[in-house]
Amino acid sequence: MGIKRVGVVGGGQMGGGVAELTAKAGLPTVVREVTPEVVERSRAGIQKSLDRALERGKLDEAAHGAALGNLSFTTEIGDLSDCDLVVEAVVESFDLKAEVFRALDEVVASPDAVLATNTSSIPIIDIAMATGRPERVIGMHFFNPAPVMKLVEVIPSVRTDPAVTDLITAFATDVLDKVVVAAKDRAGFVVNMLLVPYLNAAMRMYADGHATAADIDNGMKLGAAHPMGPLELSDMIGLDTMMLVAETLFAEYGDDFYQPPPLLRRMVAAGHLGRKTGRGFYDYG
Repeated sequence: MGIKRVGVVGGGQMGGGVAELTAKAGLPTVVREVTPEVVERSRAGIQKSLDRALERGKLDEAAHGAALGNLSFTTEIGDLSDCDLVVEAVVESFDLKAEVFRALDEVVASPDAVLATNTSSIPIIDIAMATGRPERVIGMHFFNPAPVMKLVEVIPSVRTDPAVTDLITAFATDVLDKVVVAAKDRAGFVVNMLLVPYLNAAMRMYADGHATAADIDNGMKLGAAHPMGPLELSDMIGLDTMMLVAETLFAEYGDDFYQPPPLLRRMVAAGHLGRKTGRGFYDYG
């Protein structure tokens, strides 16, 4: 279907998961990170995830070895020049994403290549206009952990070529075995436009002393059949990411229920970002 080689910019939790997906799908995949040290962390994280899939019987030895063989790592953005699809998965910052897309626009050789952003909230058109090829830019929002979660939001901007939307939708469903939700190019798309007010409300409830974190989470898990409670989900997403997403939605819509709660801002300022730092609404030490 025209996608034979994939690049991923950012090999952390989300980007590493995307790279694992494409490597398991049989596609040569190159992961670009900023330093050799971060490259090694990314490599180790993907290896650990693949090893876990092997141990659990989700992969056999041949598929495990093939996936590892499809992966390569680099610190050079130019090593993505021959990719047919590049997925950006860096921090949820417009300035950083725009910088990445300007660099990709310079180095990705094929005019038919697709540049996709894994942003969870930033309007796609804003990112696309950092390039000279906005018709080849699209949103491809995976969910954490990407190898497990079935959903991908596909978000074209007003400048995206409809053929690119069709290509990426087919790629996500037929190659990556995902379920696609087609979303309009509005901040937060479908999932986060609904999810952020809910998570913010749980934080405000906790801050106001209505209930403990555990009781809030158990209430939603046992009373509403949610697999995770809102506060433990926020810790898994990362409270810094939660704040950035909420700020983007508040800037677009102006509704108070999108505004980051004061407690969230204080926790981020303190470096209590959830699972990745060992402390958020819960301790993970």
